[in-house]
Amino acid sequence: MEKKPKGTRTGYTTGACSAAAARAATLGLVWGRVPDQVECELPNGQRVVFAVTDGRCEGATAHAVVIKDAGDDPDVTDKARLTADVALLPEAVGAVVLKGGEGVGTITRQGLGLEVGGPAINPVPRRNIEANVREAAGDLLERAGLEVVISVPGGEEIAKRTLNYRLGIVGGISILGTTGIVHPYSTAAFRASVIQAIEVAANQGQDVVVLTTGGRTERFVMNELPQLPPVCFVQMGDFLKYALDTVVRCGLRHVVIGGMVGKLTKIAQGETITHANRNAVDTDLLADIAAEVGAPAEVCADIRSSAMARYASERMEDLGLITAFYEALGRRVIRTLRERYPDRFTLRILMCDFEANKLAEVAEEDSPGLRLSSRLPRGEDLGEGN
Repeated sequence: MEKKPKGTRTGYTTGACSAAAARAATLGLVWGRVPDQVECELPNGQRVVFAVTDGRCEGATAHAVVIKDAGDDPDVTDKARLTADVALLPEAVGAVVLKGGEGVGTITRQGLGLEVGGPAINPVPRRNIEANVREAAGDLLERAGLEVVISVPGGEEIAKRTLNYRLGIVGGISILGTTGIVHPYSTAAFRASVIQAIEVAANQGQDVVVLTTGGRTERFVMNELPQLPPVCFVQMGDFLKYALDTVVRCGLRHVVIGGMVGKLTKIAQGETITHANRNAVDTDLLADIAAEVGAPAEVCADIRSSAMARYASERMEDLGLITAFYEALGRRVIRTLRERYPDRFTLRILMCDFEANKLAEVAEEDSPGLRLSSRLPRGEDLGEGN
C-alpha cells in the first residue's frame, strides 16, 4: 500500500477503541475465546478492523484490550489501552449496563451533559459501545444481560496532560468521539486542507463560505442552508485564523460560522486557534453576557466560577433565556471578528446545541434584516445537478 504523507493519517477515538474492545470481549463470551481482531462499526457507519490484545475468558466474564492509534494527531491518549471487561448478568435479561472503571474519569460538575457521579463516557460513544455489544451478543441477550466496564490503565496519569480537571472530570480521561475517526486537526496538513477547500469554493465562483468546527455543526448548517452547494461548506476544525485569512485573500464576500457554545465563546474572546489545549473558555465573558440578558446575579456568579461553557448554556435554558443568551453571544463573535477583519466580508453566526438543534442566528448589526435564505442563490441557480 502507498504510504500516506506525514501529517495526513487519521486515527481512532477513545470511543471507537472502547467499542471495539467491548465487542471483542462480548464475542469472547459467545465463542468461548476472544478474537485476535474484531470488526467494529463506528458511529459514522464505517466498519473498521481493530487488533485485539490480552483477550481472555474466565467463566462468565471476558476481557479484551484495543490499543489506541491516534494517527498523525498529537493526541495524549495515543497508545492508551482501551480495555473492556464484559460479564453476564443472569438477572437482567436483555440489558446492557455500561460502567466506567480504572482510568475513566468521573463527572463531578454539571455542564457536560452527563450524570454527576457517573463515568466520563460521552453520549455518542455510549450508544456506539452498546450497539456493538448487542450486535455481537446476538441470542445471548435472550438468556442474560451484560455488564460492560470500560477502563484505561494509566488513564489518571494521562488525564493530567488534559484540561479535564478544569471541567470537573476527575480520576481519568474521557471516552470521546462523535464519528469514531480522529483527524489530524492539529497538523499543518489539516490547515492546508482548510485553505485548499476555501480556495476551491472561490475558484468555482462561489461568494459564500460556511465554516464549521466539526461534523455535527456542519450537518446542522447544511440543514439550515440547503440552497448552497456542498463546496461552500468547510470544516475548519480549530483553524479560524487560517480560514478567514484565506477568505480575505480569495475575495469571498460572505462568511457563515456554525458553532456551539464552547468554540463560539473562544472566538468571542479573541482566540483564532480554538483548540481545547491552548486556552480555557473565558467564563467571565459568559457571565457578563448572562447578566446582559437578565440572568440573576447569583446565576452569573455560578457561571463565572464554572470552567465550562456548556454550564452557562444549561443555566440560561433553565431561566428561559437561551435564545437571548445565544443572540448576545453571536453579536460578541461578530464584534470580535469585525475588529480583526474590518469590512472584508459579511458575517452571520448560526448556533446549535449539542444535539444539533438550532438555538439562534445573528447577522451583522448593520444589516439586521438580512437573511441568508433570501440573500443567497438557491442550488438550481448555481447549476447544481447539471
